[in-house]
Amino acid sequence: MEVLHDIVGYKNRKIYQNTDYFSFSLDSVLLAHFVNIRMNDNNIVDLCTGNGVIPLILALRTNKKIIGVELQDSVYDLATKSITYNKLDDQIKIIKANVKDFASNDNINKYDLVICNPPYFKVSNSNNLNIKKEKMIARHEVELTLSELCSCAKKLLNNNGNFVIVHRAERFIEIIEEFKKNNIEPKRVRFVYEKSDKNSLMVLLEGQMNGKSGLTIESPLVLFNDDGSKTLEYEKIITEG
Repeated sequence: MEVLHDIVGYKNRKIYQNTDYFSFSLDSVLLAHFVNIRMNDNNIVDLCTGNGVIPLILALRTNKKIIGVELQDSVYDLATKSITYNKLDDQIKIIKANVKDFASNDNINKYDLVICNPPYFKVSNSNNLNIKKEKMIARHEVELTLSELCSCAKKLLNNNGNFVIVHRAERFIEIIEEFKKNNIEPKRVRFVYEKSDKNSLMVLLEGQMNGKSGLTIESPLVLFNDDGSKTLEYEKIITEG
């Protein structure tokens, strides 16, 4: 069923979702909050944009043009409808393309800021892929692996351009290795925890193309207090809009 929702924490932003197969995740909201838009970041692209939640949030913080890249027809349609509903067609453009095809020709070394909330899970015989196609492609590395994503980011980024992603914390070392292999120097990282006494769920990471060495490890982002209530920082993130 297709529905129009508020984006969590951003009551002046509406987004189309289809509850049968695709809804944006909290991960995307946290990633959009983590992204640092520099003054000279004139060309911005969000890969695997889904229904466009990250561009919709970032457009509240910048008037720069933003491109969203989405492979799946049905999810692309949700994104374009959301952009039009919010009257942002002049600022945000959604392109229907495979990320690997997009990272070629006119887009080489073009972008100052590349963002992605990618598929998290490797495909193996133990994975349960008996889910709707839209969910499978969004969650599993069927169309785009972590290695392919980082290779594409290298092609898209200009010198000193930033690449910012959210991913599973358990794959942190692999992510660092892929960044380094593609000359993307890890510069800023933040781990996300459901509660302070739990293991980290997610990691937010910013890297710079051909950047100098030096990594800032930010304070942990804890979402919930021991009693289940939202922490003050998490409450602020999801109500700032």
